[in-house]
Amino acid sequence: MEDQIYAYHAEMCQVFSHPKRLELINVLRDQEMSVSDLSEKLSLTPSNLSQHLAMMRERHILASRKEGNVVYYRIANPRLLQAFDLLREILFEQIRHDAALIRGRTI
Repeated sequence: MEDQIYAYHAEMCQVFSHPKRLELINVLRDQEMSVSDLSEKLSLTPSNLSQHLAMMRERHILASRKEGNVVYYRIANPRLLQAFDLLREILFEQIRHDAALIRGRTI
């Protein structure tokens, strides 16, 4: 059971390994959007975007709904944004720390 949890965790974390998928999470932070709007906003071709969306939907990061011919996407679980924000905070702390080290060396 524990091994399966680690496997699921690793699969979910693969979402965070591509800059456009991270941007996609951030774009969908406050609202759902159609595929065409996402394609335009992210400057991605529909086929490239479709691959990212499918991967994220399979890992339960995104949920979708269809209205006529239009498919809309949203964050499946808003708590994901807490994890996303925490990782960004850690990243910014590391950047500030590295910058302080560089400044300390050049002074």
